[in-house]
Amino acid sequence: MNIYLASAGGLAFVVGLVHSVLGEVLIFRRMRVHGLVPTNGGKVIGEGHVRILWASWHLVTVLGWLVAGALVSLAIMPMQPPVQVLALRAIVVAMLASSLLVLVGTKARHPGWVGLLGVAILTWLGQGT
Repeated sequence: MNIYLASAGGLAFVVGLVHSVLGEVLIFRRMRVHGLVPTNGGKVIGEGHVRILWASWHLVTVLGWLVAGALVSLAIMPMQPPVQVLALRAIVVAMLASSLLVLVGTKARHPGWVGLLGVAILTWLGQGT
């Protein structure tokens, strides 16, 4: 088993979980009038925009969990070398870009960039083993 890829997958899952839970607690709880999907954007944004913001927020988590699953799968059962190299490089680039977006977009105030950078580094390290 590739411990770097397994660790990267575990970290990606945790980052996604924290992202969704804290988003619900810190952001969407105040925007929810009733039901599962929040609809109250106050005077700033309308219901339709609140709904897509909520869906997009959790879509990021789902996609992060898919990356986590791919990393754990690759840690346990590697693919053919050319395909695995391409997949891992794509994950490294995606996680680095995501980390940079969060770092710049929040002026480093949101800790998510650290978790995403960690996934990128662990995945990069896992390419060589």
